[in-house]
Amino acid sequence: MIKYYKYRKRPKRFLALTGYKVEEFDELVPEFANSFEKRMEKNTLSGKKRQKRRYVDYSNSPLPSIGEKLFFILSYLKCYPLQELQAALFGLSQPKANQWIHCLTPVLQEALATLGEVPARVMADLAAKVKEQNLFFHDGTERPIPRPLDPEMQRLFYSGKAKMHTIKNNLLIDDSCRILFLTATVEGKRHDKKLADETGYVLPNDSRLLQDTGFQGFTLDNIAIWQPKKKPKGKPLSDLDKSRNQWLASLRIRVEHAIGGVQRLRIVKDKIRNWKSNFRDSIMEICCALHNFRLKFRPWHYPPIQLHLFVEI
Repeated sequence: MIKYYKYRKRPKRFLALTGYKVEEFDELVPEFANSFEKRMEKNTLSGKKRQKRRYVDYSNSPLPSIGEKLFFILSYLKCYPLQELQAALFGLSQPKANQWIHCLTPVLQEALATLGEVPARVMADLAAKVKEQNLFFHDGTERPIPRPLDPEMQRLFYSGKAKMHTIKNNLLIDDSCRILFLTATVEGKRHDKKLADETGYVLPNDSRLLQDTGFQGFTLDNIAIWQPKKKPKGKPLSDLDKSRNQWLASLRIRVEHAIGGVQRLRIVKDKIRNWKSNFRDSIMEICCALHNFRLKFRPWHYPPIQLHLFVEI
């Protein structure tokens, strides 16, 4: 059985299990504790409305401390084992492990929202945060799901690009790889550009948005769209266009790094097995927020962007 305090003394193993160093983990604990207390004042562990009896951590509880509760849910998101295995690792039954997962997931989401790490889901919420920024990146990411049983749902969720059944989100980030905005979770068949069109981006005037050729034709008023130039049919690209494409690729790699940072958590990389309503969407939001929280302590460093090298055509 996993012992939380034992792994605190093994930093590399702790990082591998949770995605955070011990000192980073400790920064998240106080707000997680506040969110947990608020939830348990109103609800039972199973999510039902609490009556007169208040919540108490019993001495024989498999998760007696708030640190162990946070360790439990972070290790589940990071490693994404079967619930039967997660239960065995923490000395629980599978139904009780399921209860704890669905209790602690919204608690973690609320804690991250309070800390300001959750990406905006509505453009009106984003507009006030990005007034001083002028460079943005966006891209789509797909997550595999089990093959639906219904033939119509199979067609809806089948992604020809990924050659499997998936769900999709678009992410908007800044130049530090912080995720600013996360679109709604949609079926994998939906095209990246169509999802971007439906989102209705609102960005500061005269800012720049970098995208790949999957967004061909996507434009915004008063926004400069930077996109690699496609090779003309039957003709080669000029040396200038090749150099420009390479330079744009060196910038746009940041959005790929951000998506990779989110996918460190196996729950959004592996085939998601949970069918609870809205869970797939909220779990993506939580994992984006966990990525943002990690960047506070371990920011990624890139060479300065030489904007004068780019000539608008």
